Amino acid sequence: MIDIAVFKKQRASLKSSATQKIWAFSSLIILVLVFSLSSSNFLRFDNVVGIMLSTAVIGVLALGSTFVIITGGIDLAVGTVMTFSSVMTGVVITFWHLPVPLGIVGGIITGAVCGLISGYAVARMKIPPFIATLAMMMVTKGLSLVISGTKPIYFNDTPAFGQFSMGSLIAIPGMDIPNAVWIFFGAAIIASLLLTKTIIGRYTFALGSNEEATRLSGVNVCRWKIIVYALTGVFSGIAGVMMASRLNSAQPALGQGYELEAIAAVVIGGTSLSGGQGSILGTVIGALIMSVLTNGLRILSVPQEWQTVIVGIVVMMAVFADIVRRRKK
Repeated sequence: MIDIAVFKKQRASLKSSATQKIWAFSSLIILVLVFSLSSSNFLRFDNVVGIMLSTAVIGVLALGSTFVIITGGIDLAVGTVMTFSSVMTGVVITFWHLPVPLGIVGGIITGAVCGLISGYAVARMKIPPFIATLAMMMVTKGLSLVISGTKPIYFNDTPAFGQFSMGSLIAIPGMDIPNAVWIFFGAAIIASLLLTKTIIGRYTFALGSNEEATRLSGVNVCRWKIIVYALTGVFSGIAGVMMASRLNSAQPALGQGYELEAIAAVVIGGTSLSGGQGSILGTVIGALIMSVLTNGLRILSVPQEWQTVIVGIVVMMAVFADIVRRRKK
């Protein structure tokens, strides 16, 4: 009887997730059609590339946030960890004069360490995720300013670093697509495999569905929480390296506010804020919706303040839809 009940619950969850993906994808198509009909510039190749570039950084942040939110937690530090990672990349390459690959690795490791500390604070010290990651946000924001001396770190002497995001290793005739776009889709594929095909993904869903039952079944809940937050930090580190390469500089004052866009993309994509449900595909669609909406409003010359209002309304509607789904369950 229990197995039948569990099977029905899983089937209902899968059906709800599939329905949400369909709604999100339909919303994306509608937005593209509306903006295409409203402006002939929207579907120009350079504008589409611009949309994909703006999606890349937010999208990678959102990929990491998906894991934490599925566990029922939250990470408010992904934006400033991204900035701190870009600053440390600048320190390794510009201040220490080490090779570019070591700078990239250093930036990613920086993000992983920050995520590890946040995870330890949540899992071992029992600090609520909101408070623990808010503290990490403040710490990394301050460290970025202190280490950089409140000034941008430029990569003028290492032009090869700019090719990490803005180069084009995969040549397609007639289309010059920056590496950042390929990195984003590559990261999405890896994240999807981790979430659906590995033990990390299974325990991520288990923690969000019923943490106490997971603990009673013999799983080391604290260890896997720390791993999930560290994984989120890895994605933040990748986003930091991408951002620094794209701007050809590490901007220490940049980053705050990115976490809200990343969380919004995750929620719009159908990941439940209560945990236990979500997908990487949904997050990718959510990130694209955010970028298409922002770009389309800008092309239509909608004032910046109204763009913020509209995006806020969209996020509110996505959260409300999540609440309605949970009530139906």
